[in-house]
Amino acid sequence: MSDLQRAFVKAKLAKYPPDIPIFDENEEDTTPRNGAMLEEEGEEFDSSSTSSASSAGTVVPSPSRNLFAKPNSLPRQRTNSTESLTWRDFFSRELFIERDTDDLHIVYHAYITPPTDSGPLFVMHHGAGSSGLSFAACASEIRKILPEAGILSLDARHHGSTTLETKDGNPVQLDYRLETLSQDLLAVIRGTQTQMVWESLPDLVLVGHSLGGAVITDVAKGGELGAKVLAYAVLDVVEGSAIDALQSMDTYLSTRPTRFPSLSSAIEWHFRSRTIRNTTSARVSVPSLLTEEETPSDTSRPWIWRTNLADTKPFWEDWYKGLSKKFLEAKGGKLLLLAGTDRLDKELMIAQMQGKYSLQVLPLAGHFIQEDQPAKTARFLVDFFKRNDRTPLVLPPKVGDIMASKAMEKGAGLK
Repeated sequence: MSDLQRAFVKAKLAKYPPDIPIFDENEEDTTPRNGAMLEEEGEEFDSSSTSSASSAGTVVPSPSRNLFAKPNSLPRQRTNSTESLTWRDFFSRELFIERDTDDLHIVYHAYITPPTDSGPLFVMHHGAGSSGLSFAACASEIRKILPEAGILSLDARHHGSTTLETKDGNPVQLDYRLETLSQDLLAVIRGTQTQMVWESLPDLVLVGHSLGGAVITDVAKGGELGAKVLAYAVLDVVEGSAIDALQSMDTYLSTRPTRFPSLSSAIEWHFRSRTIRNTTSARVSVPSLLTEEETPSDTSRPWIWRTNLADTKPFWEDWYKGLSKKFLEAKGGKLLLLAGTDRLDKELMIAQMQGKYSLQVLPLAGHFIQEDQPAKTARFLVDFFKRNDRTPLVLPPKVGDIMASKAMEKGAGLK
């Protein structure tokens, strides 16, 4: 390029404004509270999803970005899309709540951001095989919309960091009965009240995904929390379709990997398989699903699942039998959040047409709604709470009352 050409190009470029970032209006804002930003390589992600996990950034030409460089000479940016995120980016603290039963010593593990003022407490229960961090990204989004809200998200027994030991030293017998899981949730809520030194529980919104939906519905129907339960929300589980889907669970479990060489590879598998469609959610929730064997049988792949889902098979039907009836009969506001209307069974379709509960659908999300689209899920949950909030509405005084008050003050001054 001659000197004249260079001068011409420089003069033209100088007229352009500074770089202006271009954003996809459908992209989920899932930046964690510490401000960590995600970089993704466009060719590796499906652009059909509206989550931030599958949106490739738009490149804006500018002098600083080597507009005229050959493609092969452009430096390849490293991505941190498989780097783990810590729970501290999403919750303020973790709780360890101890409970003794006849033969067990249980230490429940939970994450919490306490409510402020008279804010509600969203109590989250994850699905089978997940952990309390399944709601991490959603919890952060709820706080953006409703800063006074609190979020409590527990690890169920044999999940996450919750531990069980027998008092006699014998192996722990697996007990995933719905009744047992419901008592666990109640113990966590009461234990949280004790540890946080609350005189009384704040208003509660129970939220459960998959198995968690069955648990929170059972707790709401039981009525042990009384009027403190304002409402409850069930995420992507319906009795009829859930029981039908159990027939294919064995096939699913046989096709997923049993081991991973690293946490990064596990995060990548969840995203590439579209099990979780949002990178932020996968980076915070997946590490809690795995544990590293001390003496691995395969040293090249030492990371295994923390919860063996196959062991839960004897309890599957117990979880979902009668779920629709309990969901409709329990006291409090009701929300059903689904990834598709095809999941509705006959009983719920009729009840929905009769206006007995609220229904919201996120058709571009997968089964893990709260992880795939945390911002939209959060908006639905906050709106749902506001519709069921019983806090007295404080109205401004009427103009006539203000004028009468001023007249009385003026009269008293004249005396």
